[in-house]
Amino acid sequence: MNEITNPALVPAATAGNLTNLIAERAWFEPERIVMSRPLGDGWQSVSAKEAEAQIRETAKGLIAAGIQIGDRVAIMSRTRYEWTILDFAIWFAGGIVVPVYDTSSAEQIDWILNDSSSVAIIVETPALRDLVHSVKPAHTQHVWTITDDVLTTLQAAGAHIGDDEIDRRRNSLVPDSLATIIYTSGTTGKPKGVSLTHANFLSECGNVVQGAADLFLKPGGSTLLFLPVAHVFGRMVEIGAIAAGLHLAHCSDPVGRLPMDLASFKPTFVLAVPRIFEKIYNGAEARAEAAGKAKIFKKAADVAIAYSESLDKKSISPFLTLKHKLFDKLVYSKIRAGMGGRVEAAISGGAPLGVRLGHFYRGAGITILEGYGLTETTAGATLNLTGAHRVGSVGRPVPGTSVKIAQDGEVLIKGAIVMRGYWQNEAADSQVFTGDRWFQSGDLGKLDDEGFLYIVGRKKELIVTAGGKNVAPAVLEDRLRAHPLVSQCMVVGDNQPFIAALVTIDQEALKSWVANHKKEGASMADLAHDPDLISVVQTAVDDANKAVSKAESIRKFIILPTDFTIAGGHLTAKLSMKRAVISKEFAKEIEQLFTK
Repeated sequence: MNEITNPALVPAATAGNLTNLIAERAWFEPERIVMSRPLGDGWQSVSAKEAEAQIRETAKGLIAAGIQIGDRVAIMSRTRYEWTILDFAIWFAGGIVVPVYDTSSAEQIDWILNDSSSVAIIVETPALRDLVHSVKPAHTQHVWTITDDVLTTLQAAGAHIGDDEIDRRRNSLVPDSLATIIYTSGTTGKPKGVSLTHANFLSECGNVVQGAADLFLKPGGSTLLFLPVAHVFGRMVEIGAIAAGLHLAHCSDPVGRLPMDLASFKPTFVLAVPRIFEKIYNGAEARAEAAGKAKIFKKAADVAIAYSESLDKKSISPFLTLKHKLFDKLVYSKIRAGMGGRVEAAISGGAPLGVRLGHFYRGAGITILEGYGLTETTAGATLNLTGAHRVGSVGRPVPGTSVKIAQDGEVLIKGAIVMRGYWQNEAADSQVFTGDRWFQSGDLGKLDDEGFLYIVGRKKELIVTAGGKNVAPAVLEDRLRAHPLVSQCMVVGDNQPFIAALVTIDQEALKSWVANHKKEGASMADLAHDPDLISVVQTAVDDANKAVSKAESIRKFIILPTDFTIAGGHLTAKLSMKRAVISKEFAKEIEQLFTK
């Protein structure tokens, strides 16, 4: 099969816009709890009626400040309750939202504010406000700060604005009106602004919510949003939760607060990038090893994987069932408790999850439904469902979407979720759309006989060795990162005689390894050359190499004394590697791999 179309469950909108999602919820179910905001170590419930009132009052403040219909207003903040209120408030005022990552540099802020002609920006902290002021163009007339109680400030400023003005503005927006411009974090060149309409989001929300009704429309359903809302995936979680009436909460600090917020909020399902699930698994494995229970954990993992694989075969032996029940009490229940205790399913996107990890989580009682999409497709273009699930695939097209595999293996996408185009950039549009408006994703994939899509690599990331062998690095990198000591890895070898890799070490997992091997006091620079650590990484490399042919296997690797980070410019906000940046910064190390 090289093409599949999944009929829409929700017809394309002919009227309305995203403001209707909260306005209609407040009208029909005013007391329904739609959000919770942090309050001390707990949460304060917010009803649909209260949320809409706060959104309206905030929108009035924007109008009082001179925001006009069609004006671009930027938001630069971590994920937090105020982000959602401001997002909808800008739409209620008739504006267009321009997300900016809180990790953006002054140069990136300068580009986005100028390219989008944003008339205002709302930042999270005074530090970000100072950064913005260093590059603020003249047309960006307002800079508001969330931690300076921006919602109260705007509400007070707009107290004299009537509801009739709010209704006039939001009713002026039609499905084809521009809702947001999301700048893609490209590895080279200036970021491009992806223009997404209200219709794009309404199609994605309506069809995904209906297609996965057992998750989104589950009675008492809730989700904790810890992805960046500046990213399209996090944005869809936000909007999708409002559309479905899910109870939504925000976690602004996934590194420091996520375990506590999961424990206190207890979501029924979560949406995350694979690295989150990898870290949960690796953390559990590291704790088991520190407690002298490494063999028990490994056996439990093997049983979970075998159990999940047996579910696919629809044949589970009594002995496997018995072992699974035992390990559920000893291991799996603790992992579920670590995610709040109520999570039964999750959606993973942004990068490949890995077959082994997918089977492990399902066997442990948490089904991870992998999906696939891009900013240009309003997040998810394909998704596994609980009733139509293939571990290792990224699912079938979401309803209303077509997927086709081009002759060179590239994944092409068409449907109501595909962007209008890049903001004021027709040259870029011509590079990604075919003559008949198929969007060229840049990813390589294949469809099975039942229409499940498998992503096998990135078209531009294909490595071609000196011997002419095409190698998709993701296959090796996913397997290598599955080891608890490995944080990140990047496969290299373009125009070289063999494949090699740069490897970074997970600092949390390293602590217990250092203690167990009595290497306290050694610096990361020393450990990068330590024979024992190199030997451990070699076992991970050997395991990864089992997934590929000898010609595609990693022959050499080097452990770097530093990790790849967002702050260092090595990773995008969704934790994807910026290969060009890494290749340039570690050019000397890469050269050594092929010359020594």
